[in-house]
Amino acid sequence: MILFPAIDLKEGRCVRLVQGDMEQATVFNDDPAAQAADFESQGFSWLHLVDLDGAFAGKPMNAAAVRGILDRVKVPVQLGGGIRTMKTVEGWLNHGVARVIIGTAAVKDPAFVREAARLFPGRVAVGIDARDGRVAVDGWAELSEISAVELGHRFEDAGVAAIVYTDIARDGILKGLNIEATLDLANSLQIPVIASGGLASIDDVQRLLQPDCAVLEGAITGRALYDGRLDPEEALRLIRSVKGEARA
Repeated sequence: MILFPAIDLKEGRCVRLVQGDMEQATVFNDDPAAQAADFESQGFSWLHLVDLDGAFAGKPMNAAAVRGILDRVKVPVQLGGGIRTMKTVEGWLNHGVARVIIGTAAVKDPAFVREAARLFPGRVAVGIDARDGRVAVDGWAELSEISAVELGHRFEDAGVAAIVYTDIARDGILKGLNIEATLDLANSLQIPVIASGGLASIDDVQRLLQPDCAVLEGAITGRALYDGRLDPEEALRLIRSVKGEARA
């Protein structure tokens, strides 16, 4: 299991939101590149970046901050937020992003996602952000009529590298991941699923390491890391120990 520390970017700074509400943004670091370097030094093997302003604008808005992170760290980075054209996909992948995450366009322009996955195999993920089972778009500002499972099935044969599934109701409030809904999605698909939204403590990491969660690629953690509820050293040590037991 991969634990992805999240860096959410708003106006060039590292923030965390509550249930996707841009009015409820807490600034945790004015230097996202320094935050990324800190996560790398702690031993994380991936970083999860979101251009929050870009998600609302429909185009990259925190490009300078993202480039600063890419120039600073060596671990692979996945990036979402405002990625709605092939030019943007190609630009980020050429600049060093390991994997782009397409959210709103996955609902509004699925052919674009399929073509991106075909052109860049293994480097395109789909972001499925759901509230009460329905997929949200445009920075979570609008709810579509499509369900998370239905959207996932649309890309089953498209060569998508992963699905990042976020339960919006859990995001940023430290109430724990929605394991049931995440596993329902993961068990209905062949595409690897990453859990997001609400990871609160080492208990959540332990839950993710239970046998039924082996189907998941990993999980994203944000506020719990920033406010100290989750000790990164303890979490990564636990993950390594379980991996070691699995190999034995």
